[in-house]
Amino acid sequence: MEYDNIECVSSIDGLNEDEIHHHNLHHPNPHHGHHPFSSSKPHNATNNANNSNMVNNIVGATGITPATSVHELLECPVCTNSMYPPIHQCQNGHTLCSTCKARVHNQCPTCRSELGDIRCLALEKVAESLELPCKYYNLGCPEIFPYYSKLKHEAACNFRPYNCPYAGSECSVVGDIPFLVAHLRDDHKVDMHTGCTFNHRYVKSNPREVENATWMLTVFHSFGQYFCLHFEAFQLGMAPVYMAFLRFMGDEAEARNYSYSLEVGANGRKLTWEGTPRSIRDSHRKVRDSHDGLIIQRNMALFFSGGDRKELKLRVTGRVWKEQQNPDTGPCIQNLCS
Repeated sequence: MEYDNIECVSSIDGLNEDEIHHHNLHHPNPHHGHHPFSSSKPHNATNNANNSNMVNNIVGATGITPATSVHELLECPVCTNSMYPPIHQCQNGHTLCSTCKARVHNQCPTCRSELGDIRCLALEKVAESLELPCKYYNLGCPEIFPYYSKLKHEAACNFRPYNCPYAGSECSVVGDIPFLVAHLRDDHKVDMHTGCTFNHRYVKSNPREVENATWMLTVFHSFGQYFCLHFEAFQLGMAPVYMAFLRFMGDEAEARNYSYSLEVGANGRKLTWEGTPRSIRDSHRKVRDSHDGLIIQRNMALFFSGGDRKELKLRVTGRVWKEQQNPDTGPCIQNLCS
């Protein structure tokens, strides 16, 4: 949904406020071609060998074949994913994974013969003996795992790419943090700031119309890291609310090294929130639905706005600090900005 008359005014670390008019908060998701993290491997025809040829391919004169060659044998010719038990084969020895067997209606995709319920036990045994690198090795993961535990690691690997944290539209782009920062700046045109404090004003001319909507994401750089500041309006049950929260562009373990506070108020009243930023591994919707942030009911937001309550003028301030362990006393001390 788009709000055509929202103004976001921001100032960072004592700078003068720069008025930023957002006439189209939900920038269309840019078209992306081949992405560096997408699969480019062709379907593997050599996978479809019979059992005797398969063993000959695996055990040669030296008794060892490079793991990548064996890995190709374990690649499903239909989906190109690695095959895990049960591995199925037709009567001619062509193999495929159990997921694709259900999709091809019991017909071998290579020779069109009936698949039946034949298991390729030889290939399953070969897989048990393998140790393979994590598929994110080209992104920096040095780990090597037994074939059957590789999937479990890859699902939680710290080197796996991140999803784009932009919440104003569905975006399927993935990448590492430097890539996503450039993507947010160049493709989504988000506001980029530097500093550990922030001061934002959100303005809407008709706050009575509260539906699921997001203001433009703001990204700021502090302590050598990037943080995403979200502010949006949505229905919490039957009550319209506004919510502000922070996400850390990195893993959860790193996010726990930081804390942040948010404050909103006027007319001698204020609401404050203090917490730990959530990692962008957690989706924007997951954080929002867990209510892990500063929540402001509409009536209170209009009270803070002053005037005749016909226009939302909400100022949200906050800061981020790094928790540092004191080696002498033990408890954490705050590093406010560096």
